[in-house]
Amino acid sequence: MSLNMLTPEFIIDRDRDRCIDCKVCVSQCANLAHIFDEEEQRVVSDNSKCVACHRCVSMCPAGALSIRKFPLDFKANANWSADAIREIYRQAETGGVLLAAMGTGKAYPVYWDHMLLNASQVTNPSIDPLREPMELKTFLGRKPDSLRGELGPQLELEIPVMLSAMSFGSISLNACKSLAMAASGAGTMCNTGEGGLHTELAGYGANTIVQVASGRFGVDAAYLRAGAAIEIKIGQGAKPGIGGHLPGEKVGEEVSATRMIPLGTDAISPAPHHDIYSIEDLRQLIYSLKEATEYSKPVSVKIAAVHNVAAICSGIARAGADIIAIDGFRGGTGAAPLRIRDNVGIPVELALAAVDTRLREEGIRNSVSLVCGGSIRNSADIIKAVALGADAVYIATSALIAMGCHMCQKCYTGKCNWGIATQDPNLTKRLNPDIASARILNLLRAWTHEMKEMLGGMGINAIESLRGNRLMLRGIGLNDSELRTLGIKAAGE
Repeated sequence: MSLNMLTPEFIIDRDRDRCIDCKVCVSQCANLAHIFDEEEQRVVSDNSKCVACHRCVSMCPAGALSIRKFPLDFKANANWSADAIREIYRQAETGGVLLAAMGTGKAYPVYWDHMLLNASQVTNPSIDPLREPMELKTFLGRKPDSLRGELGPQLELEIPVMLSAMSFGSISLNACKSLAMAASGAGTMCNTGEGGLHTELAGYGANTIVQVASGRFGVDAAYLRAGAAIEIKIGQGAKPGIGGHLPGEKVGEEVSATRMIPLGTDAISPAPHHDIYSIEDLRQLIYSLKEATEYSKPVSVKIAAVHNVAAICSGIARAGADIIAIDGFRGGTGAAPLRIRDNVGIPVELALAAVDTRLREEGIRNSVSLVCGGSIRNSADIIKAVALGADAVYIATSALIAMGCHMCQKCYTGKCNWGIATQDPNLTKRLNPDIASARILNLLRAWTHEMKEMLGGMGINAIESLRGNRLMLRGIGLNDSELRTLGIKAAGE
């Protein structure tokens, strides 16, 4: 057996003066990082198994625990970082593909943080949102070319924020319930992801977008009719061009029934839809879904942000889609090959601006609504996205963090200590849907207040008036090419 070159990622510090050996940490850690030593009659820790989920720290009644990064220093080398060396060690030992969860941790530019909002001063007075009405209501769907035209089916949102696709199987039923309850309470939409619709979530259909992915899991006529809209998933930001894989150990009886697959079998989503090899094929599926639902629901197409995204979206709009969702490379995921997550795709800010510009130049912007996702972290990101051209945004990681996720990024193991990304019944019961949905609603309520304040500061009283209004944005620390792609001026111009 070869020598293990890997040291632990984290160290569990236990204050022996405070620890009462109550075994709470032992019972709370699904990774078995805490063990009760029967011989010594005390709790000890195995640092190699710690993923820094912080469950033990949060639950310790004595406040005796803390987690810190393992202080191992390699010889300084700008090219061969510690992470690069550790990743080679891991693959040299296992011979396997490195998996990762959530969004990329690479220090690529975050363009939201390089854009500043304009504000009213003298000639265009600001608006006080506490005393004057501010309209955040958003309608998603194809708009007519003229006032005499016929308005197609629309999604009505109280705020320009929706909860993005997270499937039952990748996350727990309690997590799915939390999202559905929050969407209903906020007057917006959640998304089933590619895992079908659990029977216990059927009552939230008016606030649910049902997804049709390459694996067609859980898709039948009743499923299509159950939601308020249908989304065809072509790709996602965390793994463009890559299919999905839900391990068989996560496919219990309820997941099996919901996804319509045999118990205990792997759920493989192919990279492509095997009936879509052209825009014409996509058009056929769009209209098949519209026909199946008697043209009563808008159909969305979700794609990953890639370099030719503007041309792709032009084709999707002309193929009959009512909504296009663009997912940037920082988007979250339950599991993705590490190299794909960190090296494929482009930032959603650049993709969104390019798509909005092209659709306007082609005179078809009103024929489709744009939704962007991929690491929307706060209300300012939302306002900037709308100014760049989005009608609304998708959030996922933000919602999970609101529920209690501590971003340990080990979702693919199925050992989520917070009861979110797991199917283990002993872990899923840790997430209370009433509490988790209330936390998401609190987050959306706070963001709503902030969005109104920002709009008021710009002298705008309706979110619709901000859409695509890039004069309200200025770039800082950006080069000419980036400013040109975003379609904004530099600060001071």
